[in-house]
Amino acid sequence: MEELLVEKNRNFDFSRLHFIGKGVAVGVLAGIIVAAFRKAIEELAQIAVYFYSLIKTNPWWLLVWLPIITLICLLEARLIHDEPNIKGSGIPQVEGQLSGFLEQKWWSVLWRKWFGGVLAIAPGLFLGREGPSIQLGAMVGQGFAEKTNHHGVGRRLLIAGGSAAGLSAAFNAPIAGTLFVIEEVYHNFSPLVWMTALSAALAANAVSMSIFGLTPVLHMQHQYALPIRYYPYLLLLGLLLGALGYLYQYLTLNVGKVYAKYRFWPAILDSIVPLLLVLPIGLYWPQTLGGGNGLIISFGQQVPGLGILLGMFVLRLLFSTLSYGSGLPGGIFLPILTLGAIIGALYGQLLVVLGLLPTYLVANFVVYAMAGYFACISKAPFTAILLITEMVGSLSHLMPLAVVAIIAYLLVDVCGGRPIYEAMLARLKSVKHAEVEMAERYEDRLEVPVFSGSYLQDKQVREISWPKYCLLVEIRRGENLLIPHGDTLIRSGDTLIFLTSHDKRGLLNDKIQQYNRENFAQG
Repeated sequence: MEELLVEKNRNFDFSRLHFIGKGVAVGVLAGIIVAAFRKAIEELAQIAVYFYSLIKTNPWWLLVWLPIITLICLLEARLIHDEPNIKGSGIPQVEGQLSGFLEQKWWSVLWRKWFGGVLAIAPGLFLGREGPSIQLGAMVGQGFAEKTNHHGVGRRLLIAGGSAAGLSAAFNAPIAGTLFVIEEVYHNFSPLVWMTALSAALAANAVSMSIFGLTPVLHMQHQYALPIRYYPYLLLLGLLLGALGYLYQYLTLNVGKVYAKYRFWPAILDSIVPLLLVLPIGLYWPQTLGGGNGLIISFGQQVPGLGILLGMFVLRLLFSTLSYGSGLPGGIFLPILTLGAIIGALYGQLLVVLGLLPTYLVANFVVYAMAGYFACISKAPFTAILLITEMVGSLSHLMPLAVVAIIAYLLVDVCGGRPIYEAMLARLKSVKHAEVEMAERYEDRLEVPVFSGSYLQDKQVREISWPKYCLLVEIRRGENLLIPHGDTLIRSGDTLIFLTSHDKRGLLNDKIQQYNRENFAQG
């Protein structure tokens, strides 16, 4: 029996246009909130640096500063106690919500994450604003969805659009913001998803540019295309980044054990550790404070010597993981890029000392290393390449960026490293991966692409042991929809569309992705 082929409706279809409009609305709102978040951090960070200078000249100012950081610690503890979902980056929480593993109360998270993030990042801790910005944007999207009575797929589309808008406003990188949400957070490349996310990201970027200007966030003044004779040096750089990226993953995912071992105070007060340790850094090395945006830009003008760079790397590696491990509302996005920039500068300077590279090309390796380091830690190489291209403001680096990113990615993959946000999400999941009874309600849907070479490819529907808590209702093949039956042959490139309950959506996605990977693992 041949499957029933459903031709695409040739009448006018305004569903995508509607969501583009809603994406723009979410993007404008998220852009305003994230831009205010970004501006507040910048202004308060300048005040913090001024305080450090006062303390350095007159230690009596410690009597003012110590009560301030104590108050910050207590406020953060109260905010986290009342809303645990504001802890850390926020990206794992958004990913978990989109996959159906957890739910967030948008207003509770929104205002607490905003104030908690400002208080955590402004003193100069090695935390980034980008992860929190993604969560802030997602909560704007969720709030918009609830106020406009969107549920299920429509609600997730607006949450995803808000996430892209948040990253776009934080980095002035709308294309990379969209791709990051699709590649790392939502894991869905359907047209409705990327169109909604892109429209939201563009709108948020317009708001951000009107406030912060048109200059790319990490603009390097001197940029040169890398001559082909220097490409062999990219191979070793990629391997170095992969090894150090695996180290960063290990430290970040296990720093909680260090706190647990030496803690003699309530866990909710862990933030006092980085808040105290940031003081000597602010006194003696204030240029290294914060996520690292200014430090990266300075490498485009003058790169320090090998000894200083090595000290910067050790300091930022240890203190950034310590800052994040405290549970404060701050991200690792920009700190990862900063560590990558330092590794690139260190590697480039070493080549210069050995007489293998002219000095003016060191800045190139700074750029390449940022992409490679983020690619291997997040395991989102396409996002890494586009993100750095947009943030630096030059297309001349695309080929070497890709070379470094793929080598670093492959090394971490061979070592068994997981995408860091996925690993963080695994610790948040309250749903155990076990077979469960059939759900009574199918109020949600899941779309999963079939990869070339996977276990699902060239199998009939009847040959697959589908989980009991789902229904395979459609198969999208190009522009057409197939109504599947037992004899329907699944092909690579198909998109399988399931109905399931909302609380089983993430469990189902993991099961189907396991099928997708099965043949690769056997090979």
